[in-house]
Amino acid sequence: MDVISSTQSWVNNVIVKYNICPFAKREVDRGSIRYCEEANTEIEGVLDRLTVECEFLDTHPETETTLLILSEACSDFEHFLDLVYLSNHLLQMSHYEGVYQLAHFHPDYCFAGDDENAASNYSNRSPHPTLHLIRESSMEKAIAAHPDVEGIPDRNIAFLNKKGSPFFADLLASCLLVNK
Repeated sequence: MDVISSTQSWVNNVIVKYNICPFAKREVDRGSIRYCEEANTEIEGVLDRLTVECEFLDTHPETETTLLILSEACSDFEHFLDLVYLSNHLLQMSHYEGVYQLAHFHPDYCFAGDDENAASNYSNRSPHPTLHLIRESSMEKAIAAHPDVEGIPDRNIAFLNKKGSPFFADLLASCLLVNK
């Protein structure tokens, strides 16, 4: 399975097509998203790669953001949340806090307090566990230019609920079939 192709399909056919993230289309159109596969199964190896990706972004201003796709690690959502915690701590300890922020996506993503089958979880469900490094300065500019940033989550939840979990489950599954 090609994790990069399936993730690109997800970004294009879910995130951009349904405007889940109103900031994504611009970067897709510009070709400024870096898609990287990390096959390491050890958390330390994933954290090392996260540091490498921060350093890459430091020296490549034409690359807006990086999606670090975990092909082997953290298939369990709870373990993934542990990795997210450690990743945020790493960013802080490496003096990247305020430079990059971390978003995260997982095939079994479930918001705290939500039913695991709730359609709203699909705003953060992806084909593979993914750490998303975002330039803080660019996010600040995008937020300042958006007419209703606070309304994005409510709009997404209403849209996801309207379409329903089966619709998004099928859509997510179709992204995994890209290169089969």
